Amino acid sequence: GSSLLTGPEGLMAKERENLKRLKCLRRYRQRYGVEALLHRQLRERRMLATDGAAQQAHTTRSSQRCLAFVDDIRCSNQSLPMTRHCLMHICQDTNQTLFKPCQGSEEVPCNKPVPVSLSEDPCCPLHLRLPPQMYVPEQVLAVPEELEAAPTDLYLSAAELQPTESLPLEFSD
Repeated sequence: GSSLLTGPEGLMAKERENLKRLKCLRRYRQRYGVEALLHRQLRERRMLATDGAAQQAHTTRSSQRCLAFVDDIRCSNQSLPMTRHCLMHICQDTNQTLFKPCQGSEEVPCNKPVPVSLSEDPCCPLHLRLPPQMYVPEQVLAVPEELEAAPTDLYLSAAELQPTESLPLEFSD
């Protein structure tokens, strides 16, 4: 672009104007001078207002391990994004509202974490209560005995079903 301005033939006024516009568009989103300084100050103010330390901790925490202890041994699973616990121990976090432990049944208690859904009592697939059966199968009709004891000589064998001559097929209305 700059070699066009120094060329021997020079540029016409319209071409110079188009070149200026092209250069402005090339650095359109970049901030310079006072504008860059004000933008950086605004960004720093926002970080302080939203507690920048907590925000940085959330971004680095996504790759950390779960903080739960099982039998005095720390869990080795990776924590869920934006949390300090893995999927198995997410219910230990008192601030979270996305998971609840499964209530299970009276015979088999279950504490598996289940995502909170529209139902008031979420449960895992093992303890899911199915709705009552809406389909009632039809009753099987009894076959009369005279149909069951039909003579077998009425049926043709496979050899009798084979055509002996090849006759042309005729189609009629």
